Amino acid sequence: MAASDQLLVVIDPVARRTDGESVRIAKDVLSAGAATKVCLPEGPEEFARALIRRGARRPVVIGDDGALLRAVSLLHRRRELAACALSFVPVGGAGSLSGALGVPTGAVAAARAVLEGAERRLDLLVDDSDGVVLGALSIPSLPARPSAPVPAGVSGQAEGGHPWLRTCQSLVRTLASRPSRLATAPATGPSRLRIEVDGVCVVDLDQPVEAVSVTPGASGTGAEIEVRAVSAAAGSSPLRLLGHKVTVSGSDFRYRADSVVSGPVRTRTWTVRESAWSLTLPAAT
Repeated sequence: MAASDQLLVVIDPVARRTDGESVRIAKDVLSAGAATKVCLPEGPEEFARALIRRGARRPVVIGDDGALLRAVSLLHRRRELAACALSFVPVGGAGSLSGALGVPTGAVAAARAVLEGAERRLDLLVDDSDGVVLGALSIPSLPARPSAPVPAGVSGQAEGGHPWLRTCQSLVRTLASRPSRLATAPATGPSRLRIEVDGVCVVDLDQPVEAVSVTPGASGTGAEIEVRAVSAAAGSSPLRLLGHKVTVSGSDFRYRADSVVSGPVRTRTWTVRESAWSLTLPAAT
């Protein structure tokens, strides 16, 4: 059997705790279609160790969006992301990030896509602190919905009976080397920010900004940037641009990158890395 037909299935502990039945179903589908080695890490160290020691096996992560983000961040910082095709089965959370990337939402459909799908190269946003953005970036950060799950190890909270969560919090902060992360951000008003796209200033400090969003676009096109100015006439369209490098500076601001809120910072630059990573998605019909 070829190495590419062998799977390393890493099951995030949060997924096992919150939806063990979906985990079992996904594992059964994967095991029926390929040779699998299943890893059941109890915490972030074991989660990282399993990915690092994957060998020639194709890694499959079962978990919430936070688990996918941790896997991509780890491989990026080890400079192994470009050569490692990831597969993902969303279990244990809303899956808004993975759904936006094209991963099926159901455990069975996602597991079948792992077996029958195709690797697709995707763009990545990388900031000047080596943090990554898979799906969307927003400034100022928007408060999380009350029902939205917070990735394990990010919120700064620990549940009784699960001491490994405290270890997770410490390790994620160490690995990420990013500004302090919050589960939610305080409400903010208009921001005075200088926004540069590919070295050209498109909004300066004298123009209050209501919101900025940056999203990796189709491969080769750069990022899709949208800026909403406070003084724009009612019904007018926001400023929309394409670019490969976005720098935001000004008064202290927080930003939401995927599910994580970071900051405050005074300046941050995000650069598009084209086709920087691979994700197994359903084959095109």
